[in-house]
Amino acid sequence: MKRIAILGSTGSIGTQALNVIRRHGDLFCAEVLCAGSNADLLIEQAREFSPNAVAIADESRYGYVCDALRDTDVKVYAGAEAIVGLMEMESIDMVLAAIVGVAGLRPTLHAIEHGKPIALANKETMVVAGAIVTAMARQHRAPILPVDSEHSAIFQCLVGEVSPVDKILLTASGGPFRGMKREALATVTLAQALKHPNWSMGRKVTIDSATLMNKGLEVIEAKWLFGVDAKDIVVHVHPQSIVHSMVQFADGSVKAQLGIPTMETPIQYAFSFPEHIESHLPRLDLFTQSTLTFERPDTDTFRCLALAYKAIERGGNMPCVMNAANEVAVQEFLDGHIGFLDIADRVERAMQDAPFVASPTIEDLIATDNTIRQQ
Repeated sequence: MKRIAILGSTGSIGTQALNVIRRHGDLFCAEVLCAGSNADLLIEQAREFSPNAVAIADESRYGYVCDALRDTDVKVYAGAEAIVGLMEMESIDMVLAAIVGVAGLRPTLHAIEHGKPIALANKETMVVAGAIVTAMARQHRAPILPVDSEHSAIFQCLVGEVSPVDKILLTASGGPFRGMKREALATVTLAQALKHPNWSMGRKVTIDSATLMNKGLEVIEAKWLFGVDAKDIVVHVHPQSIVHSMVQFADGSVKAQLGIPTMETPIQYAFSFPEHIESHLPRLDLFTQSTLTFERPDTDTFRCLALAYKAIERGGNMPCVMNAANEVAVQEFLDGHIGFLDIADRVERAMQDAPFVASPTIEDLIATDNTIRQQ
């Protein structure tokens, strides 16, 4: 029985992970559940899965959760520091890092410091502090198993391989606005941006997919996870979302991982690695999926992807600057305060104006993140 701590249990990835645990209760159990502010869903999850402990980041909801779980044996904690501290529990066999944004960085790092295997769904951890995270994971012998569908696909293509990678071919759906030009994007609505053609995701990730920033974040994450230069990570827009990503080797041969567009498959594989265990999900039927197409991304229109390449090329704290600016800008768009094209403008301006730190410490990165958010 693998005992799993889920950071972000009430979000899209967290709820799908619990679906996996629900189906495979003989193999996995929820040891710790951590949420941001969704107390009602956290309580519901705690009652169903009976974890050792739950934690809610919003300390104002602590009493409410305590009262609701008073008749259970579930321990209740609150606050960001408590979530970090829970990662020390000896009973945790794996941590699913699924808190959206830079908020997931500190508990993930603390789990790595205590040698916990990480099922990584929080791409911002690698974007902001990839060099530090990978070095720490090597030092503490903490495996990092990717959960993003694209990185899971790359990982699966590399299992058992000893040959060097020539290129990573990272696929992208293109989002809801694929093929549109800047003039048309100037008037798109929030509802349109949230209507992803293939994937069901949280609001922030869905907007990142629409701007192609999500793919930019994944380029940076892939660089650190697989040790490949960003220039050798080539984004391919693949609107069918069947080929989840590919790896090209020195002899020109290409391996691809295919499947239906669902996050439950990569979540389950991270939990069960190195085995592929039974799944209830529909099987990919290539007879009905007769066409698979690939296009170059339009980085003149969707500038966030180009900005991500610039950020990782410069290195230092620049990916942190980019990520912080993007998180704030996306929230402003979700709140109706700025337009869709303003997201890239805000990110670019932050990257131009921010003080550069070539070799940042974690403290430098936290300070950079705070400064950019305030600005």
